[in-house]
Amino acid sequence: MGAMTLTLVVAWTKARRALEAAGVDLPVFDARLLLEAAAEVKRLDILTDPHRVVSPEAVARLDALVARRAAREPLAYILGTKAFWSLDFAVGPAVLTPRPDTETVVEAALAALSTDRPVRVLDLGVGSGAILLSILSARPLATGVGVDASADALVFARANADALGLAARASLIHGDWGQGLEGPFDLIVSNPPYIPAGEIAGLEPEVSVHEPRLALDGGADGLDAYRRLWPDVARLLTPGGRFAVEIGKGQGPDVSALAEAAGLEVEAVKPDLAGIGRVVLGRKGPF
Repeated sequence: MGAMTLTLVVAWTKARRALEAAGVDLPVFDARLLLEAAAEVKRLDILTDPHRVVSPEAVARLDALVARRAAREPLAYILGTKAFWSLDFAVGPAVLTPRPDTETVVEAALAALSTDRPVRVLDLGVGSGAILLSILSARPLATGVGVDASADALVFARANADALGLAARASLIHGDWGQGLEGPFDLIVSNPPYIPAGEIAGLEPEVSVHEPRLALDGGADGLDAYRRLWPDVARLLTPGGRFAVEIGKGQGPDVSALAEAAGLEVEAVKPDLAGIGRVVLGRKGPF
């Protein structure tokens, strides 16, 4: 684009064209957000004062941001933040970008949790903290534990807990699923890696190139994490305790069978907004 003086509307158009040429899915939307960040303006500024001159310094910043997005770096990593469940989460290459589909886990979890008594929540594979912290923000009497195998991911989770004022109720631990943890927990949630290893290279570059493989790779059949997860869920849940675990498209029957083999009761596979089975829901029997 070149470090030249432009107006807001021309800068937006140039950015959009560069992103279109790179095959970015939402070039108009992404270009606007990058312009807002580079020029330190709001959407309303662009719409109501489109001929405002953008400084050469802001144009240079926009050039750099557009180049990153054209290389298919996720927009959330470039901006450093992602909205999820009406909250803003700091994100970066160490963590999976929170998806709208994953809000189905939060929705199911909140439906399962009491609002009038203290409860303990465990998030296995906590990542940025999006699921656990969203639950805690909506349930003031709840406390939570989040575990992740990535120390770098926990840096983001702790920063988000601090920023949201939830650090006092969230214990964030470096660990291997539920190994070494002691229950009981009233609710266990997880968004484990579930993409078959052989399919990752064929995904969009935003995922295959930029997101952490540790958060994506579910082994040859996509089910490795569930084989590790379910025995821990069964051990750590209190009798009658609930679980809500995210799955990939078409994995409902296999993941449910693994849960039942661990002695858990599967109640339903909850669909996301697209109608795809997204969350395996159930409980530990009262035994």
